[in-house]
Amino acid sequence: MRIARYIAFRLLGVVIVLLVVTAITYVIFYLLPSNPAQLSCGKPCTPENLARAKEYLGLNLPWYGQLWEFLKGIVVGRSFGAGTGTIVCSAPCLGYSFQLSTPVTELILTHFPVTASIAVGAAVLWLVTGVLGGTIAAVRRGKGADKAIMTVAIAGVSAPAYLVGMLLILLFGFRLGWLPTGGYEPLTEDPVGWFLHLILPWCALAFISAAVYARLTRGELLEQFGQDYVRTARAKGLTERVVVVRHGLRNALIPVVTIFGLDLGTLLGGAVITERVFSMQGIGSLLITAIGTLDLQVVVGVTLFSAILIAVANVIVDIVYGIIDPRVRAA
Repeated sequence: MRIARYIAFRLLGVVIVLLVVTAITYVIFYLLPSNPAQLSCGKPCTPENLARAKEYLGLNLPWYGQLWEFLKGIVVGRSFGAGTGTIVCSAPCLGYSFQLSTPVTELILTHFPVTASIAVGAAVLWLVTGVLGGTIAAVRRGKGADKAIMTVAIAGVSAPAYLVGMLLILLFGFRLGWLPTGGYEPLTEDPVGWFLHLILPWCALAFISAAVYARLTRGELLEQFGQDYVRTARAKGLTERVVVVRHGLRNALIPVVTIFGLDLGTLLGGAVITERVFSMQGIGSLLITAIGTLDLQVVVGVTLFSAILIAVANVIVDIVYGIIDPRVRAA
C-alpha cells in the first residue's frame, strides 16, 4: 500500500507538471505579437479571410479555450474545420501542423528515433567514461592520473557543444576522412551506416557531459572515503577494490543518478545544437523549425512530449534510488 500510494502521488505530480508546462506554452505564444493564422490567410489577406483562417486553425478561442481543445484531443482526438475540408486528428492528438499537413504525433514519431539514437548512445558513453574517470581520479588522488583526468574534465566543461562538434567534423570527417560528417541512416535499413553516422555526435556530447560526471564522481567518492564506514571496511581487511566499488562508489553514485536521469530526459526531448551541427533531423530540429515558422501546434506538442520524457526520467530516478540505497526503500 505504501508503494502504491507513493506511485499514485508521483503520477499525480507528473500530470500537474505537464498541465502547467502546456498552459505556460500556450500563454507565451498567445501573448506574442505575432499571428500564425496570417501565414495561412492567403493573398490578399482580408479581415474576413483572416477570421476564417483563425477559426479553421482553432485560434479564434482564448488561450484557455485552445488549451482545453488541445488536452481533449489527446484523449478523444479532435477535428479542424467543417464540411468537406475537415481534418481529423486521431487520439492521442498532440495537434496538427497545417504547414506540413501532418499530425504532430506523427511528426514526433518520425523524428524521435534520430534524437533517441543520439541521446541513448551518448548517455551510455558519458556515464561509463565519466564514472570510470572520476573513480580513477579519486583513487589516484594527487597523482598523475588524477591531474590528467581533471585537466581533460576542465576542458570538457569549458568547451561549447558546437565547437567540439565542428572540431570532430574537421578532424575525423575532412582531414582523415574516417567518418561521415552528418546525416542519419535508420538502424533498420543500414545498421553499420547508423553506427558510423552517430559516432561523432556521441563523442561530442560525451566529451562535454563526461567531464561533469567525472568531477562529480571524484568529489563524491573522496567524501565517501572520509566516512567512518569506509574506514571500518578497510580496518576489517577488505581489499581496496571491494572498499571502492561496493562501499564508496555505491553511495557516491546517488547524486550521479539524479543528474543522469535529468540529462537523459532533457536530451531525449531534443539535442538541438548537436542535431544542427551534424545535420540530423531530430526532435530539436523539428522544434526550432516550428518556432521559426510560428507553427504553434508543433511547438506545444513537442514541448509537452519533452516534458513527459523528463517527468518519466524523474520517476525512474526515484526507483533507481531504492535499488542503490536501501535507506530510501525504508523511508
